[in-house]
Amino acid sequence: MQRIWNISQPDSNLQKKLSKDLGISEVLAQILINRNMKSPQEIEKFLNPKLEDLHSPFELSDIEKACFRIKEAIRSKEKIMLFGDYDVDGITGVVILKLVLDSLGADTFCYLPHRINEGYGLNPSVIKVAKENRIGLLITVDCGITNFSEVEELERQGIDVIITDHHLPLDRLPSASAIINPKKKNCNYPFKELAGVGVVYKLVCAILNRKFLLEYLDLVCLGTIADNVPLRGENRIIAKKGLEVLTQTKNLGLISLLDVLRLNKKCLDTYDVAYIIAPRINAGGRIENAYLPLKLLLAKSEEEARDLAYKLNQLNSDRQSIEDRILKEAKDLIEQEVNFKEDKVIVLAKENWHEGVLGIVASRIKDIFYRPTVIISLKEKLCRGSARSIRNFHITEALLECKDILNSFGGHTLAAGLSILKTNINLLKERLNKLAEKKLTYQDIQPYLDIDMELGFDKLGKNLLEEIEKLKPFGEENPQPLFYTPKLSLRNKPQILNKDTLKIWVTDGDFTYSALGFNMAEIGDYLSSVKYFDLVYSLRASKDFYNELELKIEDLRLGPAID
Repeated sequence: MQRIWNISQPDSNLQKKLSKDLGISEVLAQILINRNMKSPQEIEKFLNPKLEDLHSPFELSDIEKACFRIKEAIRSKEKIMLFGDYDVDGITGVVILKLVLDSLGADTFCYLPHRINEGYGLNPSVIKVAKENRIGLLITVDCGITNFSEVEELERQGIDVIITDHHLPLDRLPSASAIINPKKKNCNYPFKELAGVGVVYKLVCAILNRKFLLEYLDLVCLGTIADNVPLRGENRIIAKKGLEVLTQTKNLGLISLLDVLRLNKKCLDTYDVAYIIAPRINAGGRIENAYLPLKLLLAKSEEEARDLAYKLNQLNSDRQSIEDRILKEAKDLIEQEVNFKEDKVIVLAKENWHEGVLGIVASRIKDIFYRPTVIISLKEKLCRGSARSIRNFHITEALLECKDILNSFGGHTLAAGLSILKTNINLLKERLNKLAEKKLTYQDIQPYLDIDMELGFDKLGKNLLEEIEKLKPFGEENPQPLFYTPKLSLRNKPQILNKDTLKIWVTDGDFTYSALGFNMAEIGDYLSSVKYFDLVYSLRASKDFYNELELKIEDLRLGPAID
């Protein structure tokens, strides 16, 4: 599909002011303006994040109440259950909480639900296990904010519950002893977008009466980046400082995983975390069970850590095979069932779709067809599904309007999980499409590229690349800057490198740069047949020529053919 190019309008006056006040280029100034930063003070904090700028954990509602109850449980030697979600965010949160509480002498018991057999959040099995193990206090990690009946039953059994979560609460809250969630209506915490592990980090800082802890920041960073929360504000501090800690991690599990994956520990970035490390940790919960990555991150011997790292790497390969099969079947279903003139939301359901990969498949379908997508694994009665969405369509709010036909649901703006009776799936499809018809315009369902600015090749160079490096780590709400240069031509014949990669030398007549287009080998011949082309690209350091600048092609448009 042809992507819409959204080129930000330059603000020349503010560019010049920020450039002068901060001693930065006007290009960097415009990139920061595009990210809604317009004051020197705000930009200074963004470019130089400090742990000292983190907010006090005691600004979180209920955190003092939670600390008191946890310390009371430790003093009275009550057994504490740590109940977490089965993804990276939940697992890292449970690990941090266990390490800190155990260091204080607590008697902790970890419980991670089985993704397929139990699903997301608290469930009847947990209540039974908590009762059998004589648990006095249960602390949730990255879940619990919508588990009304389960929390009520636990409290009825004499088991106190502390909820730590970051998901959007409904119009009421569970009857827990304490609820720590920055998104609560009565919570005045200044930063609302912490990941689940970020909320736990705040709790352990409060327990230890510290504003911040450098220790465990590698794990906090891992869960934060993996959960795709905005890398702004506190999350930017956590990600940037956490990546620094990750390069020197003392966690035996992480050391073994980095070795197995052959990652360069000295220069890890958000891509390494999100697309290489996190999928291996998630693979346990997706394909087998989440206790494997939990054991990895709590491993006390190099041998145990190495064995678990290899096992998770293999499970990730299995996950990829399963995912590829389901993606093919989903595409086949789309051809049979989806009418793109009428359907703005894709809802697909089929038997034998592994529930552990539904979210990934939904995300890939959403990327291909640029429609909100729900992928459901069909069962005889209760079915589970995952949803992924596009901007301007808040998927969790949309599901909230369908709550009468759902058994459960929960999530964020762009991602959610749900369970639904088989008989209600067609009705869900109808309802979501009616909502989308009201909320989404034709423009909304066209894929797009947000481009920072039009830039001449005379403005490129090592200095600009070094400035852009200051914007790292890139992620949600702080993407890699993209530039647009029109009417370029080839300097010589295109080359095809390994893995379908196109390499070209592009020129504006005065300056020439090498450019790489991944999975773009097929367009080389077209480029050779046109007078010029327009290019959208990001900047990177060349791996072939030391200290040289290289363009990474994001998109292009062909000009008129050569006569």
